[in-house]
Amino acid sequence: MPHIITRNASSVEQNWLKELTNAISDPFLLLKTLNIDPEPWKAGLEARKLFALRVPMSFVARMEIGNPHDPLLRQILPLAQEYDVHEGYSLDPLEEQDNETPGLLHKYKNRVLMILKGGCAVNCRYCFRRHFPYEDNKGGKRQWQVSLDYIAAHPELNEVILSGGDPLMAKDHELAWLIKMIEDIPHIKRLRIHTRLPVVIPNRITAELCQLLSDTRLQCIVVTHINHANEINPELQTAMRQLKHANVTLLNQGVLLKGVNDSVKVLVDLSESLFDAGIQPYYLHVLDKVQGAAHFMVDDIEAKKLMAGLMQEVSGYLVPKLTREIGGRSSKTPLDLHLE
Repeated sequence: MPHIITRNASSVEQNWLKELTNAISDPFLLLKTLNIDPEPWKAGLEARKLFALRVPMSFVARMEIGNPHDPLLRQILPLAQEYDVHEGYSLDPLEEQDNETPGLLHKYKNRVLMILKGGCAVNCRYCFRRHFPYEDNKGGKRQWQVSLDYIAAHPELNEVILSGGDPLMAKDHELAWLIKMIEDIPHIKRLRIHTRLPVVIPNRITAELCQLLSDTRLQCIVVTHINHANEINPELQTAMRQLKHANVTLLNQGVLLKGVNDSVKVLVDLSESLFDAGIQPYYLHVLDKVQGAAHFMVDDIEAKKLMAGLMQEVSGYLVPKLTREIGGRSSKTPLDLHLE
């Protein structure tokens, strides 16, 4: 295993925790920071009562000053449309909230998903789990042990997915305990971490975390959630290089979002920027139909046109799979790219 050059672990961990603590939760302060007049957006800002605003300053720093339509701002700014109720949209679009084992989802045959932590470093307005009952799925060693016992009793499993919320909200010492426990289950060979935290706070990729992922016998995959090339800054590129040095496979899954990345040019820039940062484009999801997010919807016909345009502009390995997730199904459902 490669040796990761370490710094003082506690001081580095304090860096990302401090950034987390200093995240903006007041939409008026956010708009003031970006020199945007809040008056035209005032009614929508109340939607933070439906789903709280949270965004770290590191992510805010990548937004364009004075632009209320900035694609990064659009992902996190509460809007009045969130109050609209749409037919076909649900509080639980993926049918996850009646899970038999709290904190654990066994939707797919060979892999299981652990809801490691309920919180996120950033609250994305289109989140399909914005209504998820995290209070009934609290993270912590006691709950994790219940999940571990389930995993140990199911030999058909060979992969554990850490999700949330955001699993990297767990501290490194918590992750060290959990990874060791998963390692002790002989039929598990892969560990996958789905996270947005390193995107919004690149300092979360600590030397201690990289060493943990490097030293484990498990094959480690980190799946980032990046929707726009402007999210990728030099600090994130450095963090991704550290993970690659630790032999971690890097994939990205994004969501096709109206007003954010619904153009061929933006999707080309995203795929190119991801690959430049050492991240393989993996999935591009159509929006999960969660109540409060209908204004982000790109319909299937338009989605297929965008993917056809992307395929004409980039190499095949830069084209993510266009897919949707349907509650109750045992796998994701690819969209047929044939245009009627």
